[in-house]
Amino acid sequence: MHDDAAEAVLRALRGPGRPPERLLLTGWFSFRDGEATAGDVLAQQHMSAALTRAGIRHETAWSPGFRPGELSLETADPRMYDTLLFVCGPVHGPQVASLHERFGFCRRLAAGVSVVDPADPAVTGFDVIVARDGTAGPARRDLAADAPAGPLPPVAGVVLSHGQGEYGARRRHADVNERITGWLAGKDCARVPADSRLATGDWRLCATAEQFLSLVARLDVVVTTRLHGLVLGLRTGTPVIAVDPVAGGAKVSAQARALRWPALVAADALAPDILDHWWKWALSGAGRTAAACHSMR
Repeated sequence: MHDDAAEAVLRALRGPGRPPERLLLTGWFSFRDGEATAGDVLAQQHMSAALTRAGIRHETAWSPGFRPGELSLETADPRMYDTLLFVCGPVHGPQVASLHERFGFCRRLAAGVSVVDPADPAVTGFDVIVARDGTAGPARRDLAADAPAGPLPPVAGVVLSHGQGEYGARRRHADVNERITGWLAGKDCARVPADSRLATGDWRLCATAEQFLSLVARLDVVVTTRLHGLVLGLRTGTPVIAVDPVAGGAKVSAQARALRWPALVAADALAPDILDHWWKWALSGAGRTAAACHSMR
């Protein structure tokens, strides 16, 4: 059995002395100038769930840049807490050290963290550290490895065109792309920018057509303003939402008609409710079946 960092911290919280009455849960996701990574947030979810099971009242401080309007380090009153718990990431630098000053009257613990320099004030300010690495003790599993998580959302490939100057005044590419990406930002999905351009010297691009087909085949849906985003998505059996970025319609619309693919949106009719309609259809059984039929032709 591995020594779970969350359980080790709970043992420390239950140890000699008064149990915590109100705990503030923090991490790098709490700092205005920090960052919230998927691992950090999963670590927070792991620790929050463990505290809830233990009956320990707690709140989480979030960066206002990541979760505007929620409790932050700036709005949290240190006098309201008797315990501060920092999770995940390195305990290093002035941002972490500042917590010891602001929450000096709290008992301060760290869990699932990396200790880079044991003499750093960011480290020495904690009363208890349950490290994942960097100490003489054995390494522990990261908190994110066993964190509770919800259902996995769909993966959307985004294949956009930014050029096509040959269409002149009919081009609506900038406006269409802005609307599409703004809409996608509000969808619960993993967004993967994909480019059909090939290159042998750029690791970010596929080097062969087969590599691009392999990428598209692993997506749940493709959202595209490119003709080949439509064609190659359907070739692999992946449902496509095609948006024609040219006013009045051009090659994307023509190709959708040639392929008899219904999920086509005109530049002049682009609206969130229309995109939502085709999104729901593309991810439904009907949309998947329609795309699969194209891959078998």
